[in-house]
Amino acid sequence: MSVTVEQVRGVLKTIFDPEIHLSIADLGLIYGVEVTPDGQGKDKVAVRMTLTTPACPYGPALLSKVHADVGAMPGVSDVKVDLAWIPPWDPRTMASDEAKLQMGLFELNDDDDDDPQPESAASSFSKTQK
Repeated sequence: MSVTVEQVRGVLKTIFDPEIHLSIADLGLIYGVEVTPDGQGKDKVAVRMTLTTPACPYGPALLSKVHADVGAMPGVSDVKVDLAWIPPWDPRTMASDEAKLQMGLFELNDDDDDDPQPESAASSFSKTQK
């Protein structure tokens, strides 16, 4: 049975950034996952990812954890983890809505609000005086 990209992403969702306490998948740190047959009945997995910052003190540990956890999946023969800095990580555009909410970055969009603007106090007052 082949390993799927969804299965790999499921494993990546269980790896948490120790400072932010959110999954690296929810944070948007995973740029891509590729699964290819190794020709011997198993699969090779390539993960392209970034870190929250180039100076992330947990960077080496996170990369190691991704390599170990994906490598422990049944059917995986080899794991390659590529660290990418382009595009730079931006939680406002890359993180899941749940992660944005937990980080306080979620912005409510009032553009779709069909309710009319509330009347000003002065116009309400003038209508009651007529």
